Amino acid sequence: MKLVLLSGGSGKRLWPLSNDSRSKQFIRVNHSNEENDQMRFSMLQKVWTQIKKAGLQQSAVIAAGRGQQELLLTQLDQDVPLVLEPERRDTFPAIALACTYLQGVLNTAEDEVIVVMPVDVDVDDDYFAELRALANGLAHAEDNLALMGIQPSYPAEKYGYIIPVPDPCMQQSLRKVQRFIEKPPAAEAEKWIKHGALWNCGVFAFRLSYVLRILEQNGWPTSYEDLIAQYERLPQNSFDYEVVEKEKKISVKPFAGRWNDLGTWNEWTEQMKEPMYGKGYVSKDCLNTHVINELNIPVVALGITDAVIVASPDGILITDKAASTGLKQVVQTLSMPPMYKEALYGWYTILHLGEPMGEHGSVTKRVHMYAGKQMSDQKQDQRSELWTLIRGEAKVSIDGKRFTARAGDAIQIPPGSNHSIKAITAVDLIVIQIEMRDHNVAF
Repeated sequence: MKLVLLSGGSGKRLWPLSNDSRSKQFIRVNHSNEENDQMRFSMLQKVWTQIKKAGLQQSAVIAAGRGQQELLLTQLDQDVPLVLEPERRDTFPAIALACTYLQGVLNTAEDEVIVVMPVDVDVDDDYFAELRALANGLAHAEDNLALMGIQPSYPAEKYGYIIPVPDPCMQQSLRKVQRFIEKPPAAEAEKWIKHGALWNCGVFAFRLSYVLRILEQNGWPTSYEDLIAQYERLPQNSFDYEVVEKEKKISVKPFAGRWNDLGTWNEWTEQMKEPMYGKGYVSKDCLNTHVINELNIPVVALGITDAVIVASPDGILITDKAASTGLKQVVQTLSMPPMYKEALYGWYTILHLGEPMGEHGSVTKRVHMYAGKQMSDQKQDQRSELWTLIRGEAKVSIDGKRFTARAGDAIQIPPGSNHSIKAITAVDLIVIQIEMRDHNVAF
């Protein structure tokens, strides 16, 4: 068995903590008062810990977009195998690329069973035992494809449903799939649940040769290097649409254990141990209300019921918990670059975006660097920068001139200069960037 973890997500459902560079699987809340609070760890970190506990880390690869590479390396082991999409397309291209990687780079046998799962799930350890059972079941079956179906806990409208062929004796670990229902209204979902419907949780199992054969039949490359070079040829479709819905020899394994994708603030806050994370105050008459505050100013909630309040550099959200399910549609209408981003060297927050004036635009950031980390040598022909260290000590290089900078020092970086910085101790600095032509907020 090989395990492919899909790290996707657009960062809209849990806005403003999630954004285009920090999808929900990367969110971690560092303002808890309890040392053992699991919210200190991201969903990605928790799932990877469980994978190691299950002894599956040597069999696992993570498929993600290139834009997530730094976050993945920051939050996980540096030697985790990454299959990086040259551009974001959808789950079918991502899975296809991972399969060519398994064959061409890791020399995986074509009869090996591949299990694909989303990385952003909140589950218990028995879930991973069920993944093994799913792979083992398919290995001894004639089906081409096997899915995992979650036993529904309520008639959810946000999930697709798998309708298995009835099995009164419940003797088969894998049950034949009768049909699929795509995100029905709650009343219809309730009827299907009475007939044994299962949530489609995006877990697929197949033999490696199965996907390679699909690529070959459609004239797409089966070599990893060739597929990367021609990645734009693959259809921008989900694996469900491109493969699952067309397959006749397909089965499903029911799973009745704990499973949650924490896709809404209503679900996310159910795992919070405290009503308040970060600076602020929640009064005792605030019933079922939770506040998460990433800002350095207090947030106060008084007499509010069933609400979520979230404050971050990307924005402020105040919503009724039930209404939070519609957040994605609202956030899609907003147009803002991510104001917070994690990187290999640390993280940064954009403090101010200056409006372009003539040929100039400005960006002001607070940058935090971990001790021993560095930003590689870089050069911007159309940008000048002013660095002011407010904490720590660092080695700085500008056009080959090297010196040590300390808290209180201001450093001017002229346009066209090769420059780099390495933190000796943990470093905080204010960076002002003046763009001479293109307004570019990348650091």
